[in-house]
Amino acid sequence: MLRLTALLATVATSLAAPYAGAADAPKPLQSDESAYSIFMLVRATPAWLALSPKERFAFLEDEVQGRLEDHPGVALRFWDVEHLSARVSDVLLFETQDLSQYRSLIEGIRETLFWDHYFDVLEILPGIENGYAEHYEVAPFGADRRP
Repeated sequence: MLRLTALLATVATSLAAPYAGAADAPKPLQSDESAYSIFMLVRATPAWLALSPKERFAFLEDEVQGRLEDHPGVALRFWDVEHLSARVSDVLLFETQDLSQYRSLIEGIRETLFWDHYFDVLEILPGIENGYAEHYEVAPFGADRRP
């Protein structure tokens, strides 16, 4: 029985993935370019759509832009997707290296009519672009295909 156990252990070791265990070791972000990307998927509500475009832009300027300026470590990009999706009308991409600034910005936005009045926040997806590449010290897949 002891020989069978040793044999099984040898086979299991030889079949293990070449990177087995490597993902378990914590590694700090290596470069200043490593940043958190946080995708917020939202759906415009009837209350938002009832506003005129002038009222919409005024709200964004007054309630969101000012808060964003108070958090210079956070960049915001905005995609309009309702012509391609029935569930999501807009995707916001927040980029930061400082999660405390992001958290503070979001807490401020939650105190406005943006959150759950003008927009339903459907999902928040945080990630690190090409984080796997940095972790395994390999070139990012598809990076050369960027426009």
